[in-house]
Amino acid sequence: MSSFGANVIWHRQESEKFTDRRYSRGHAWQFDGGVEVPASSSPHVVPIPYSIAENVDPEEAFVASLSSCHMLFFLHFASDAGLVIDHYDDAATGVMETVDGKTRITKVTLRPKVTYGGQGPDIDLEDELHHRAHEACFLANSVTTEVVTEPVR
Repeated sequence: MSSFGANVIWHRQESEKFTDRRYSRGHAWQFDGGVEVPASSSPHVVPIPYSIAENVDPEEAFVASLSSCHMLFFLHFASDAGLVIDHYDDAATGVMETVDGKTRITKVTLRPKVTYGGQGPDIDLEDELHHRAHEACFLANSVTTEVVTEPVR
C-alpha cells in the first residue's frame, strides 16, 4: 500500500471580516518535494476578487491529474512497444454540471497529440496504447467521472 499527501494552507487576512464571505480563496498546496503551487477557488465558482484567476483551482487540478496519469502510462506502454515519443501535448477539458442536486465534474475529455521520433505507430496500435493507459490509470480507476480519450492526429 502507498500513501500520498499534500499540505493545503490558507489564512485570513487581517482586513477580512470572513463572516461576510468577502475573503480571499487564495491558498497554497505544498508537496513533499518542496514544490508549492498557488491555488484558489475557480472564478467560475467564486467571483474575482475573492478568487485568484491565475492560481490553479481544484477543478483544473482534477483534470490535469487525470491527464497526467494517462500520459505517464501511455509513455510507459509506448516505450515498451519500442516507440520513441518526442512530444506529448494534451488539451484536456472537464465539464461540471449539477446531477441529482449535486454539482460534479461529470466528464473529462483527454485530447492527446503525440509526436513520434522516427516511425510512429498505426492508428490501431496508438488507440490500443491509449486504451491500455486508460485501463491502468490509478486516477481514472478511482473516480466515477467519465474519462474519454480523443487522440488528435
